[in-house]
Amino acid sequence: MSCPECFNGHVHQGTPRGEVTTLYGLKAYTTRPSDDEAHRGIIVIVPDAFGWEFVNNRILADNYADKGKYLVYLPDFMNGHAVPARMLYNTRELLRTDGLATWLMKPYYLASVMTEMIPFKYHNSFEATWPVVRDFFKSVRENEDPELPIYAAGFCWGGKHTVNLGFGDDTASNGKPLLNAGFTGHPSYLEIPSDIEKIVIPISFALGDKDMVVKPPQIKQIQQVFENEAKSTKGEVKVYEGAGHGFCVRASLTMGGAAKQADEAENQALAWFERH
Repeated sequence: MSCPECFNGHVHQGTPRGEVTTLYGLKAYTTRPSDDEAHRGIIVIVPDAFGWEFVNNRILADNYADKGKYLVYLPDFMNGHAVPARMLYNTRELLRTDGLATWLMKPYYLASVMTEMIPFKYHNSFEATWPVVRDFFKSVRENEDPELPIYAAGFCWGGKHTVNLGFGDDTASNGKPLLNAGFTGHPSYLEIPSDIEKIVIPISFALGDKDMVVKPPQIKQIQQVFENEAKSTKGEVKVYEGAGHGFCVRASLTMGGAAKQADEAENQALAWFERH
């Protein structure tokens, strides 16, 4: 996930309405339906590199709660080592190519981006964070209402963890799988097709055809796995035309097409959870 697009995008306007608490040993943002209607399941968001405090991720959690009537958890799986939101501006400036001043400032913005990116990658490798994510899901399954379904929604950095949860290798102490289904938008770090072939718990993919991480040939490989009769019930792929990496959570909402695609991806996740 070292591509610039993993750290590029826009901050959304809005005020999250949930609460900050400590949940199963991790700091977490939690939110539920605003109309006080009883929730009918739990969604755990495994976020992108900007982590649990990023306003976009918290607004997304609120949207899931209201649209789908879910209790939503957004934990700090990165132990305080998420990328700060200022990285979005620095990355955007680094990628600009217009004007002499832009080129003169590139060394500054490159240094700024690397100063944030290197510690993130050091602290948040999959090997270091997978046990944290897995154990949180175990705690949710073992301590929440046993009749409630549990879902994972993973983005970019969190997509790899969500797909791994879909392998079904781990179970809670009560013998139940850690989740009922998962959704991932523009995941990173995947080994394709081998990771997809291991999925046994249904996972829905939202992918952009302009994504520089999961590119069109890899999208085709994912589709081919799910076209196999034995895997046809284990996943789906929806491709968003013109969408790049990060479109589910970091798109510019002032651009009508991008805002519509972000909303469609929200609805895709909720429809998938409804089916499972």
